[in-house]
Amino acid sequence: MRIGISANALKLSGGLERYAMDLVRGLAAAGFDGARKPAFFARKIDTSLPESKMIDVHRIKVSFLPGKMRDAYFSWALKRARKKPKVDVLIGCNRVEGSEIAICGGTHLGFLRASGRREKRSDARQIELERRQYAQAKVIVAHSDMMSDELRALYGIEVRKIRVLYPPVDRAQFAPVSDDARARLREEFGFKENEIVLLFPSSSHERKGLPLIEQALSGLNVVVAVAGRAPEQKSANVHYVGYIRNIENAYRAADFTILASSYEPFGLVGIESVMCGTPVIFPACIGCSNAISDSVKHIFKPGDAADLRRVVSEAVASRETRVRVSVDDVRYDTSVELHVGELVALARAIADKKR
Repeated sequence: MRIGISANALKLSGGLERYAMDLVRGLAAAGFDGARKPAFFARKIDTSLPESKMIDVHRIKVSFLPGKMRDAYFSWALKRARKKPKVDVLIGCNRVEGSEIAICGGTHLGFLRASGRREKRSDARQIELERRQYAQAKVIVAHSDMMSDELRALYGIEVRKIRVLYPPVDRAQFAPVSDDARARLREEFGFKENEIVLLFPSSSHERKGLPLIEQALSGLNVVVAVAGRAPEQKSANVHYVGYIRNIENAYRAADFTILASSYEPFGLVGIESVMCGTPVIFPACIGCSNAISDSVKHIFKPGDAADLRRVVSEAVASRETRVRVSVDDVRYDTSVELHVGELVALARAIADKKR
């Protein structure tokens, strides 16, 4: 059986691009190498990454097209590109027609509904491509219960076609450290011993809710440490700590991880943070909430600055909770091996039916 993976890119990033890299490593560990290397289709491939040697690379160039036409062209070109490597089952980690296994890490209709934004012509094109992908897929893997609900309610997908599999997280990379190691990390990041640090990891500050956080926490004795893209405006209690390649160290150094997203289909940040020993402050709409123990999550009403301020104040008052955070506070097995095993089983069942 030849497995194919479609993604926007193979590179160090967040979201589904990072998930695709997890799949590459997991498939290699499961024995999909040599002649059975996965065929990987993407717009960009970072050949400096070790993962690029674990795949059969197929780059589909789209840069010559206007941005709004690139998704549709990639999907069209992929149908032809998969024939040469003789892909039996394609795992679609981006919006593409013809993927036997469609990965749903978010829906465009769900995003529009949560953000309250009116549908534009460009949105309609993306939604239509999503509908075709879901209609043609044999199985849709939803990364959260929230995504399963959206697939059924907004796209009319039958429940029998949906499989909920929470995304994996590398347990070796995301793990707690000793108190001494944590103290050294805080010093490296410039965090003072007695200040309360709320880590805000983001490359899309508006969508992740930084303006609401700034409004809600104004005047509170906390520091919001922004990791990722630099904030456009300076604020008294917002400190930019830069792009952090080893984000696990930022989780370990912080007292809490915070997001205020209006739409967060899963929110891998929450799982990573808890696995590093750091509790989270999240809106109720975040997809990963069901996967985190109540004792290590502080939940506020989405978009409600007053409730966010209340929850942060209460969380800070009880920050001793940190010492009780453990990997067991994540309510599912996060191993890449298990997740990839489930996908391979689905792929084999699909391939067998094709014969």
